[in-house]
Amino acid sequence: MIDDEIEIEEDAEETAPVEPASGTHALTATTTDAGMRLDRFLAERLAGISRARVQALIRQGTVAGPAGPARDPGAKVRDGQRYEIMIPPPTPAEPAAEALPLHIVYEDKHLLVLDKPAGLVVHPAAGHAQGTLVNALIAHCGDELSGIGGVKRPGIVHRLDKDTSGLLVVAKSDAAHQGLAEQFASHGEDGRLVRTYEAFVWGIPARQTGTIEANLARSPINRKRMAVVRGEHGRRAVTHFEVVETFIGPDCKPLAARLKVGLETGRTHQIRVHLTHIGHPVIGDPVYGSGFKSSARRLPENAATALENLGRQALHAEELGFQHPVTQKALHFTSARPPDIEALYEALKPVPADIPRKSKGRAKPNVSKR
Repeated sequence: MIDDEIEIEEDAEETAPVEPASGTHALTATTTDAGMRLDRFLAERLAGISRARVQALIRQGTVAGPAGPARDPGAKVRDGQRYEIMIPPPTPAEPAAEALPLHIVYEDKHLLVLDKPAGLVVHPAAGHAQGTLVNALIAHCGDELSGIGGVKRPGIVHRLDKDTSGLLVVAKSDAAHQGLAEQFASHGEDGRLVRTYEAFVWGIPARQTGTIEANLARSPINRKRMAVVRGEHGRRAVTHFEVVETFIGPDCKPLAARLKVGLETGRTHQIRVHLTHIGHPVIGDPVYGSGFKSSARRLPENAATALENLGRQALHAEELGFQHPVTQKALHFTSARPPDIEALYEALKPVPADIPRKSKGRAKPNVSKR
């Protein structure tokens, strides 16, 4: 849902740039433009088209300059020079449109926010050529898709694992895709982007809050898995967490915890791998938590049944906030805990946390307090 304090005027006139129409566009450089790179000049003068897209068009030979086809994106423009750029009509999306049910919580002509259910793959890939979120979005958006990168397709700026549920924002235009991608690349450092996950994990972390910083790469043993790697190998990955609630087993020993998790980076399987790395894998994770079967055997009968019915990792993207890339309005959405995780939560019978924690070190979790 959208927070009550956010007022959305869907019918308001917007003055932000929209993607240029297909066809030939003529532009003449001025003294202000002199010395600018050709790709930058065209991207700035043709509002709504990304610089990467302009570079691709230049290399395809669809840009003409004073001396004929302009092939160098880095060429410097001069005062008075005239350029023509031909933008071809967007080609049909390669994935087939499929009319699948979608839980959309917000939509306008630039983007949409949806609540993804567990079990839905975001993008077509080997073994999942159909029945994906992209297939559903192509059918839902139809002619609204304006041709991101020259193809009529939704702009996926971030993803959720197949069996992770929760909030996802998708661009419908090149301009929205470019603006959202920039926000996600900064990972909330400027305060515009807020992403919070709820995770139920085995055991209780020793600290109330913590930061996990460990590089990630494909596992050399199993290429379908990610793994923590030492030294400078892999890609930088940082996860922040806060222990919100703890659960005690029937034997009166620590059993599990409910965490709020924030991302400073966005790597494949990052939360799942990092939490396993510190000894607290996500409950129900079949890939990274399979070694904790002894913990599952300590569950009371109703919780064991709830875990069996869950059949996936207990991880949910519960909060998403960002600045609209076109209207510049701050948007904030929350998603209720899905029924399968709620059943597990109720079965764990939460009790007040009374286990002493270590107080060494400081951590600054990137978790919204809204």
